[in-house]
Amino acid sequence: MKVYNGEGIILGRLAALAAKDALLGEEVQVINCEKIIISGTPVNTARWQQDKRERKGYPLKSQIHPRVPERIVRRAIRGMLPWKTNRGKVAFKRVMCHRGVPASLANEKPIVPANASSKKLPNLKYISVGELARQLGGKL
Repeated sequence: MKVYNGEGIILGRLAALAAKDALLGEEVQVINCEKIIISGTPVNTARWQQDKRERKGYPLKSQIHPRVPERIVRRAIRGMLPWKTNRGKVAFKRVMCHRGVPASLANEKPIVPANASSKKLPNLKYISVGELARQLGGKL
């Protein structure tokens, strides 16, 4: 089982690493999901998410966009998987995301990917997933 610490990590890079490990048969746990960051200006990122949420046709059959941090991260990981194949669906069941550090994972040594750190960003424009969830109306 691999445990990733999401504190100060870029969402897309973490999602790619977690998806790759899940496809290889590993159990993947992501902790501190509310501290993962999304690069870009906060206003534009929040506006894009809100526009994506409002773009729907028939409400009973349209996409469901999550509002809580751990589900936003899990949905990003799902985007990196071949979701429509059986292999992708089985791999997605191996992925779990948590807000904070649960008691069951307190003893585990989390992996902090160095190549996915926010220090690699050329500018300081980013928003955390927790702040984005708060702006979308999620109950934290």
